Amino acid sequence: MERRIEVSTPGEWESVSSPYLRPRRAGEADAWAEETAERKVSGTQQLREVAEVSPPASVAEGLRLGSDERVVVRRRVMLVDDQPVELTDSYYPSQIARGTALAESRKIRGGAVTLLAELGYRLERVQEDVSARPATSDEQQLLALADGEWVLVLVRLARSLEGRPVEMSIMTMTAADRHLRYQVTP
Repeated sequence: MERRIEVSTPGEWESVSSPYLRPRRAGEADAWAEETAERKVSGTQQLREVAEVSPPASVAEGLRLGSDERVVVRRRVMLVDDQPVELTDSYYPSQIARGTALAESRKIRGGAVTLLAELGYRLERVQEDVSARPATSDEQQLLALADGEWVLVLVRLARSLEGRPVEMSIMTMTAADRHLRYQVTP
């Protein structure tokens, strides 16, 4: 499955999910840096928090966790030319993340998908769900949105080859001039 994001204004933006789901080769830039470089814009991310927490109910359900199980969450702000465009909170079962770079407050070389593959959790199946809603006050502040602006929320659940849920990411995106297009390859 591919996810394409297009901005319908001059400087059209199109994004495909598949590069974000495959492990990177040694020396290869992470998918966000690669995608923004191709667009000749500066793409960076700010790591806001890395913590081991009790997951929200929807995350616990998606990752098939028991009521006493915890997750490692990595919260980031994605920026284009220093402008915030997306908030990404990625959750990993603590059984997988504890003691790895996923649980450290630093960038992961090659990205989380690469590390998961190195740990034996290569992604096989991904489910994405998209919705729209008004931005919360925190989202307005973090994404520099005006009162009343809406956001798109993309929830991605990734499973390993064995079918185990290993990552759940909640991406809250600015909605203005954004278009999501899905293409499924049989």
